[in-house]
Amino acid sequence: MSNNDVILTEGPWEHRTVYAHGARFHVAIQGEGPLVLFLHGFPTFWWLWRKFLGPVSDLGFTAAAMDMRGYGATDHPPRGYDPRTLAADVSGVVRALGFESAIVVGHGVGGLIAWTAATLQSHAVSGIVSIAAAHPNALRAAMLSNSTQTRALSYALNYQRPWLAERSLQKNHAQEIADLLNGWLAPEKLPEEVTQKYRDAFMFGNTSHCAIEFHRWAMRSIPRPDGRRFAVDMQGGVSVPVLQIHGKHDTSILIETAMDSARWINGAWSPVTLDAGHLLPEQCPDEVINALTDWLATNYMDK
Repeated sequence: MSNNDVILTEGPWEHRTVYAHGARFHVAIQGEGPLVLFLHGFPTFWWLWRKFLGPVSDLGFTAAAMDMRGYGATDHPPRGYDPRTLAADVSGVVRALGFESAIVVGHGVGGLIAWTAATLQSHAVSGIVSIAAAHPNALRAAMLSNSTQTRALSYALNYQRPWLAERSLQKNHAQEIADLLNGWLAPEKLPEEVTQKYRDAFMFGNTSHCAIEFHRWAMRSIPRPDGRRFAVDMQGGVSVPVLQIHGKHDTSILIETAMDSARWINGAWSPVTLDAGHLLPEQCPDEVINALTDWLATNYMDK
């Protein structure tokens, strides 16, 4: 199966390659109007947002889902998987698409990067939607003080082993990826064709290495000077409107960790809690789309 068959899935969207921040980024884009930029998390790719592009573009926005650095049809460089670099990627893609700023929607790690971009690249972010994610400082605080949250991210702790983690994730054509995604939905399961799509995409090139490099930075940086500097730089919080959508049964980012993000919100905060787990865009897309489009209409229409 070719890269085009797996990554560049045909649909009402257009596939583009843009150059930003020293790399090439793949973006699926649909509609016209202000930019809403979607960021997937680990271990998915832009296709996570396939059901979202149409409703958001129908509302009068340019809906764009990018493959993050190291995923899908975007470049897979050996470095650059810290949140500062990933946030600068987002800012660069916004400019490369011809916009001054964007409303940034992120799931999981993508949500964490949305928080980061809203603080460190604030000129490029006019609002954020955090889905199954927490402000980086809220997550850092929980990892240092809440053993339940630490255990919830034990899978990421296992990724600290050089090369062994990559081999484990690739074994049996990324069976571990299917297990992880379905674990986030338990007792539900994704359709087989959906998990197969994510497994196929994860097997391209060195995606397995790139995808877990962020987790390695996140864990190893907690006691290091670069991690402490990042926490200090994030302390000022965000001033743009924030929609925060979280599942009551999220087993990766606990709901109390996510809601603690309010401490770093200086503007309007709209929390939404759903009766679901971590993989909200797949588990309950209609509910997430409704919350997102209502929030967009309230805060950004005719602005």
